Amino acid sequence: MFKTRVNALLGIEHPIVGGCMMHISGPEFVAAISDAGALGMMASAMFTTQDAFRRAVRRVKALTDKPFGVNLSLFPALQPIDNQLYVEVILEEGVPVVETSGHRPPEALLAQLQAAGVKTMHKCVSVRHALSAQRAGVDAVTIFGSEGGGHIGELGLATMVLVPRAADALDVPVLAAGGIVDGRGLLAALALGAEGVTIGTRLLVTDECPIHDNLKNALVAATELDTLPILGSLHNTLRAWKNAAALQVAELEAQQAGLEQILAIVAGTEARRMYQDGDVDCGVIACSQGIGGVRKIEPVTEVIHSMLQQAATTREQLG
Repeated sequence: MFKTRVNALLGIEHPIVGGCMMHISGPEFVAAISDAGALGMMASAMFTTQDAFRRAVRRVKALTDKPFGVNLSLFPALQPIDNQLYVEVILEEGVPVVETSGHRPPEALLAQLQAAGVKTMHKCVSVRHALSAQRAGVDAVTIFGSEGGGHIGELGLATMVLVPRAADALDVPVLAAGGIVDGRGLLAALALGAEGVTIGTRLLVTDECPIHDNLKNALVAATELDTLPILGSLHNTLRAWKNAAALQVAELEAQQAGLEQILAIVAGTEARRMYQDGDVDCGVIACSQGIGGVRKIEPVTEVIHSMLQQAATTREQLG
């Protein structure tokens, strides 16, 4: 229905990538996204040992014969991540796509992956960073606007501004991310020069997403006003759903609280408790302003196909 360089590069039916979400983007969820004709993207950093990561990769391969990818985090971490351990598994298990996010991807890492035929992408929040990633040798770039959910950087640049600038400046394909939750967003991104989109928040509210129904229902009830940026005091700004935990973080930052107080709230253990037990105020979850356009919980396949159909219909209406 929509064919771009991204389809060919990643070997996918539709130019849509499922955004990588920490503690959420595990094997079953990733496989469901890939089976829908998009590209599921697994979070490597949620696996604390090489063996656990290998088992997860093999689980995805057992669940789907479609392409999928793995995200390597280059963000600063309290417990330093040795991405080379993940790379070893990626190469040994034949993972076809790797996305990096955070700091500029090392050229040696990209060369190692590409020598084995792995396609590489980098997610960034400015055209300058995108150009740097292109010089490092990535095959595609995801440009991430500040209305998106997750690590949005410190520049405050929106998707509508970033995408055409990046499309004009780069030679490699550009994927748009940030606030895209339906077919109108997909079509708009393509019109702005992107050759695909990355969606995260919309996929949170799906049958297959491994978070508690209490949280899914709360997100369905949210509007575009129900997110806020936090962690700016740590120079690691994150757009999150506006629940009690996120508001508490914002208050602590306003009071110039110490790192330990803030981290106690945003810790992964609290997020996992929210995902598993359904206490919707005990942890922080990344969430886009686009959540205001999400009104029901659906299967992943229905979300993807509805996006494509709405984009096609809108294109026809525009003549």
